[in-house]
Amino acid sequence: RAEHASILASLLGRCGGDFFVAEDALADALATALQKWPEQGIPARPGAWIQTVAGRRLIDAMRLRAPECLDHPDGHLQPQESPVQEPDDCFAGDDDRLRLLFTCCHPALDEPSRVALTLHSLCALSTTDIARAYITPVPTMAQRLVRAKRKIRDAAIPYRVPGPKDIPERLSSVLQVYLVFNEGYSATAGDQVVRLELTKEATELARQLTEWMPDQAEARGLLALMLLQDSRRMARISPDNGLVLLEDQDRSLWDREGIARGKAHVEQALKQAPAGPYCLQAAIAAVHADAPRSQETDWAQIEKLYDILVQRQPSAVVELNRAVAVCMNRGAAAGLACLQERVDPCTLDSYLYYHATLADFLVRLDERPRARRSYRRALELANNAPERRFLSERLGRISDESEDKR
Repeated sequence: RAEHASILASLLGRCGGDFFVAEDALADALATALQKWPEQGIPARPGAWIQTVAGRRLIDAMRLRAPECLDHPDGHLQPQESPVQEPDDCFAGDDDRLRLLFTCCHPALDEPSRVALTLHSLCALSTTDIARAYITPVPTMAQRLVRAKRKIRDAAIPYRVPGPKDIPERLSSVLQVYLVFNEGYSATAGDQVVRLELTKEATELARQLTEWMPDQAEARGLLALMLLQDSRRMARISPDNGLVLLEDQDRSLWDREGIARGKAHVEQALKQAPAGPYCLQAAIAAVHADAPRSQETDWAQIEKLYDILVQRQPSAVVELNRAVAVCMNRGAAAGLACLQERVDPCTLDSYLYYHATLADFLVRLDERPRARRSYRRALELANNAPERRFLSERLGRISDESEDKR
């Protein structure tokens, strides 16, 4: 998993960006590893071993597809490759992973496909995981990925980093690597609250993007947001691998160095340009980080920031988060009214956190029968074991025998 993106990116560079050929070669190499490693032992450099075998499988596949081949010393045939054409103003230090990232986010693809392909290729997220992140049926997501790969192959989309003049039209999709961070920070399935390998991958990508595009405020805002969110990681997990809400976290466990770095990036990003969605989300995270205790959180400031965010990035999920801020600032009744007025329940019916948030509002208002129904719906949608335990505990606290009998 750690080297998946680098290996796939290297293979794509050798076959002209044909995802089908590259992924088949990588899958064959992994299957060979599963067969040989139990017998021969794990090699000292597993990633290099897999890349070597995958490269040979790739050559064999291209030999069958293309007649224009040259003899190769290792007994395989090496297809002729045209030289890689790099733009004169290419960013210094770009690597295969960056080429892969920008290829996945080419404007010839529709935006949902760009992000889905990025998550699938760069972070090895399964089609199921991506579908959950998008609140989309799995077959629909599978078709979207296939169409995106076919489009890149058939349109001969160049496998390279674009020059600065082409960056703006690609930036919004590239920055949606935040979905990778989200999946790591709050895993949709499995036995862990956090998938550390994904948060690290996403943060590293954001760091590289900030280095390559220092003048892009939103890239810096995204990095700030990830650093600030990740600073709370140790406090989000209880000793028994349970989920701990923000208001209940031991803030002495927060990573103060990470908070300082995140806040510095927020301040710099806000000086560079008018605040975009990621800068605003980072500013909200910074307000949380400033509060030494949950009770001292400046919810009025957070509500104001959400007012701006909902104008810059209108969506049902942003409205849901704004309703939470209203609840904490002005009371549960105001938060519930905001949620009911501005969010269509049908839009978020498959979204776990909508039902969990609604249940919390209703508990605060002592409307327990409705709260129980919302918690039960949230439980139906939860696939992560710690989240299921958390929701079950919350439901158990408000259980009522008479209601259950009814």
